[in-house]
Amino acid sequence: MLLKDKVAIVTGGAGINGLGFATARQMAAQGARVVVMDLARAEPAAAAARLGAGHLGVVGDVTEKDACVAAAAAAVQAFGRIDILVNNAGITQPVKTLDITGADYDRILDVSLRGTLYMSQAVLPAMRAAGSGAIVCISSVSAQRGGGIFGGPHYSAAKAGVLGLARAMAREFGGEGIRINCITPGLIETDITQGKLSPERKKDIEDTIPLARLGRADDVAGACVFLASDLSAYCTGITLDVNGGMLIH
Repeated sequence: MLLKDKVAIVTGGAGINGLGFATARQMAAQGARVVVMDLARAEPAAAAARLGAGHLGVVGDVTEKDACVAAAAAAVQAFGRIDILVNNAGITQPVKTLDITGADYDRILDVSLRGTLYMSQAVLPAMRAAGSGAIVCISSVSAQRGGGIFGGPHYSAAKAGVLGLARAMAREFGGEGIRINCITPGLIETDITQGKLSPERKKDIEDTIPLARLGRADDVAGACVFLASDLSAYCTGITLDVNGGMLIH
C-alpha cells in the first residue's frame, strides 16, 4: 500500500460526492489514517466513519487559524504524527467582474487561499519535526485559463494565489524534506455541478475535451495519492493538470 501507516488530513473532506471525500477514501484504501476536517453541517465524523475504523472527523473552519491549529493538534493527539495535508476546502461563485462585492471577494479568497495558508501553517511544525511531509493544494484550471464554468474572476484569482503560495512554500521547506505541490482539476462532476448543466451544454463541453468526458472525483483523488506518496518523491513545486486535456500548454 502506497500510504501504509501515514497520517493524512483532508480539508473540506466530508462531502460524499466531492473531491475531498474521494481523496480520503483512496488514501484510506492505501493504508493511511485519515482526518476529515469540515464544517459542522457537513458532518465530518460521519464521513470519517464511512471510511472504516481508525479514522477521525474534526469540525473546523479553515478560515479560522485557531480551528486549523486545533485540527492539527487533534491529528497528532490521535495518531502521533501528520504526514500529509490535502488543502481541498474551497468555494465558488458564478458572478462577473463588475458584480463582485467586497464581501464576495473576501469569502471566496478566504476559504481557498487563507485556508490553504492557515492549514499549512498548522501542520508544518509536525512535519518539520519529522523531517518529512507532503502537502497537496487543490487549485483549478480556471487559474490557468482565466475563468471557468462555475467560478467568477475572484475564484480564478484565489486559485491562482494557491499556485503561487504553494510554489513559494515548496522552495522554503524543500530542504527540510517537505514537498508541496498543486493539482489543477478541470471540470469535475461533483455536487457543485449537479443539475447545473443541461445535457446539451454538457455535451458541448465534452466535445472540447480530448478525453471526451468530464472528470470524476476519483480522477483527482488518484493524483492526490500520487503526490502524497513516495512515487512522487522528487516532485515539489509542481502543478499537476487533471483536466482530460481541456488545457494543453
